[in-house]
Amino acid sequence: MSANRPHAEIAGAGFAGLAAATALCQRGWSARVHEANPDLRAFGAGIFIWENGLRVLKALGAYEDVMTGSHQAPGYEGRNHHNERISLEVFGPQRGSRMVTMTRQHLYSAMLLAAERAGVEFVTSSKVVSARPEGELVTAGGRAWRADLVVGADGVKSNVRQSLGVMTKRTKYNYGVIRLLVSRGKNDTPRTNPDNVINYYSPDHRVLYVPCSASELYLALAARDRDKASTAIPVRKDIWSGTFLFLAPIFERIGDEGRYDTYETNKLPSWSVGRVALVGDSAHSMPPTLGQGAGCALMNALSLAVSVHAAGDDVLAGLRAWQQQERPLTDHTQSIASRYAETRAGSEGGSKWDAAAMLAARHVPTGTEDILL
Repeated sequence: MSANRPHAEIAGAGFAGLAAATALCQRGWSARVHEANPDLRAFGAGIFIWENGLRVLKALGAYEDVMTGSHQAPGYEGRNHHNERISLEVFGPQRGSRMVTMTRQHLYSAMLLAAERAGVEFVTSSKVVSARPEGELVTAGGRAWRADLVVGADGVKSNVRQSLGVMTKRTKYNYGVIRLLVSRGKNDTPRTNPDNVINYYSPDHRVLYVPCSASELYLALAARDRDKASTAIPVRKDIWSGTFLFLAPIFERIGDEGRYDTYETNKLPSWSVGRVALVGDSAHSMPPTLGQGAGCALMNALSLAVSVHAAGDDVLAGLRAWQQQERPLTDHTQSIASRYAETRAGSEGGSKWDAAAMLAARHVPTGTEDILL
C-alpha cells in the first residue's frame, strides 16, 4: 500500500472482480486481482446484458469492444412445443432498454482489455482462502496481502464470505438449466425470426434460444432436478428432440459438453465486514430468469468504486453509503428473479417483462449519470 495512493486486493477475476478493479484504477487507486485458475478466461456459455449493464461497460471503457461481435435481438418470443407463438416482446428505446446477448468469453475479453488499459494487476494461480476485516486478503500458503479495501468477488461459494462468518441465506430451487454454445444454422427456427430470443416451453421442459453473434447460438435447456434423464450430461438429444421436434437440427449439433446447474440465490445481512466488501455472486447471486445477474454485479462493482473513492480516507463510510444506495434495487431484482424461478413465470409463453421486472434494466447506474450511448 502507498500512503498517497489507496490500494485494493480483489479475490476473483470474474465480471464483478474485473469491474471493481477497473473502476478503482480509473479513480487513482491501485488494484491487484487474484485468480485461482492459471488462465484469465470466462466459464460458461452465453449471457444477457441490458441497458444498465451497457452503461457500466461504457464507463469502464469496454462498451465498443463488447458491441462489436455481440447480438441485439429485435424481440423476445414465447412459443409452445408446437412452435405456436404465444407472446412477443420488443426491446429497444421504446422499452427503455436494449437486450444484448453475447458469449461470456466475448464479454470477458472486452472487460479484460479495459482492465489492462486501466492498469489493473493480475496474479494467476493465486487461490484466496480467507480475508480479515482489518483489510487483508489471505492466499493459499498463508500469505497476507494488505489493502485499504478488500473485495470478495469469488463467486457463489466465496471463500472470502465464508471466512468472515457472514450469515448466508442460501436458497436452492428444484429447477435448473444446461447451458451450451452451438453454431447457428440458416433454418434453425422455422416460422419465426431467427434473430429473436425465443423461449420454447412444454409442461416439463423449456428451451431458451439465444443468438449471441452471427455464428454462435446460446442454448439453455431447463428441466426439474428430479428429471435425471433431461438433466443428464452428455445431453440426451432424443429426449429434447422428442419434445421439440422442430429444434432437432440444433440439438444434433450439441457435443458432449455442458453442465446442469440448479437455480439458487445467496442473500446476506450485509455486503461488507470492516474493510472487506462482497460483490457479485458472492453477495447477491440470483437465478438467470431476468438475465440480470451480471448486470447487478457490474452496477454494484462500479458503485463500490465510486462510493469508497468519494469517501476519501473513510473507507467504512464509503461502504455504508454504497450498500444504502445500491442494495434496494438489487434486493428487488433478486426477489423477482427468485419468484420467477419458483413459479416458472413466463415459461408458458406469456410475458414476464412488466415494469417491476424491467426496473434494473432501465436503471441509470451510479457512475454513469453523464454517459450517452
